[in-house]
Amino acid sequence: MNYLDAHNHLHDARLAPHRAEIFAELKRIGVSSAVVNGTRESDWDAVTALGFGKPSYGLHPWHVRDRTDRWPDTLREILVADPRAAIGEIGLDRWVEGHDLAVQTPIFIAQLDLAAELRRPATIHCIRAWGALWEVLRERDLPAGFLLHAYGGPAEMVAGFVERGAYFSFSTHFLHDRKAAQRDVFRHLPIDRVLIETDAPDLSPPEDRNPRSLPGGLNHPGNIDLAYATLGDLRGLPAEQLERIVAENFERLFGG
Repeated sequence: MNYLDAHNHLHDARLAPHRAEIFAELKRIGVSSAVVNGTRESDWDAVTALGFGKPSYGLHPWHVRDRTDRWPDTLREILVADPRAAIGEIGLDRWVEGHDLAVQTPIFIAQLDLAAELRRPATIHCIRAWGALWEVLRERDLPAGFLLHAYGGPAEMVAGFVERGAYFSFSTHFLHDRKAAQRDVFRHLPIDRVLIETDAPDLSPPEDRNPRSLPGGLNHPGNIDLAYATLGDLRGLPAEQLERIVAENFERLFGG
């Protein structure tokens, strides 16, 4: 297989004690690339140092209050230094405690504008802020496209997001019983806009369907094979066909 993980955090310090085993397992099952997302200034260097897959750098809505005054310059410098790098994880979030869209939104917009200027794909996080997200995206041209990672928004909004350049990534977290609506959305998404992710070490699958385990309930990035198998079942696609489609989509959004 040629597995491609459209969204994870392999650089995360929580995975450090297990990283040698993780990389051995990824090689064994056939993970050829992944988009590794930084979420705050303090972890951008760790993404660079990892040296695996495609680096992505952004200021996540959960961490906007921890930013320094220099964050826009630092982000630009990192991106200019690596033409392969994407922008993310960025976004809007009304779920996190103490959320403030008035703080999150201008920072999100600044990063989208940088993505447009540098023609880089962006990875977007959104929880309970779909209307606010649409208000931002409908006014902007993002020529390199963007990923709505672990898409949990309404089916009714898909067409509008597609028109603006969206891709949508499927997660094994959607195997939880309470995520039936998300699974149904992925049954009907345009197949040329579908990607697959783990979000490791977060968004673990249900315990009874988790083929790998890490201490503390962390999600193993090797669970990408479960995500592929699950999405293939949902779409009625043979493994080889899904692998080819996802590879084409990944290449179109994130490049080779």
